[in-house]
Amino acid sequence: MTRFNRRAPWSRPYGAADISIDLGTANTLVYIRGRGIVLNEPSVVAVREIAGGKQEVVAVGLEAKALVGKTPHSITTVRPIKEGVIADYDLAKEMLEHFINRSRRPWQLAKPSIVVTLPHGVTEIEKRAVEEAGYSIGAKKILLIKEPIAAAIGAGLPVLEPIGSMLVDIGGGTTEVAVLSLAGIVYCHSVRVGGDAMDEKIIEMVKRKHRLYIGEQTAEKVKIALGERLVGRHNLPRAGQGARFGLRPSENRGGHLGGSCGGDCRPPARRRQRH
Repeated sequence: MTRFNRRAPWSRPYGAADISIDLGTANTLVYIRGRGIVLNEPSVVAVREIAGGKQEVVAVGLEAKALVGKTPHSITTVRPIKEGVIADYDLAKEMLEHFINRSRRPWQLAKPSIVVTLPHGVTEIEKRAVEEAGYSIGAKKILLIKEPIAAAIGAGLPVLEPIGSMLVDIGGGTTEVAVLSLAGIVYCHSVRVGGDAMDEKIIEMVKRKHRLYIGEQTAEKVKIALGERLVGRHNLPRAGQGARFGLRPSENRGGHLGGSCGGDCRPPARRRQRH
């Protein structure tokens, strides 16, 4: 008699696949074992105020992002994730449930095991909020992993070897500078400033210099276009490629950025140099 592998999908068609979630301030990614990344959508929820002070979810993800800056007074767009952690528990739960239901096969009835990434240095209360949100949507087990480790593995850095690998992870709400070796974090510093702060500064600059108001989506497009232009001009590695290079510290290079949103990002690098 043929003996089936218990991990094979045909041997347990109603089983639950392991799920990994990158719960970001700007975007949420869902990865399912054997299928890869199945969802990559903005961490945005559109809600409508109803009777009794309650909120009704109107749209989630891409549909909600399309409504940013275009909604009537009765509908508001909310980011339930702020600075890499849950800021609105109820809306974060609704968003996660929506994303997971869209990602799973309709015949998978068993409870999945879920891995969730979190910024380095989050508090126990913030960790508990993520765990409670995961269990409330039907997770069998919740595993929390630090974002620098997950980012290093995804970038292909030799995190298991006895050599130092430096990682700078710039997200929507946080920026982390980490040095990893032997599957552990040797040094890490996290500041709650990221791509969203850059968008805000672009909006302020355009308003101040050109007396023109632009929205978040336009500011994000400007930021991406400027970044792509710098990558092409200076032949820099693109996201996920990684590189080996050396830099000579210079205060003048970061002066312009430091005067706007980069001021909070410079101390980690200086502190690492003194170590």
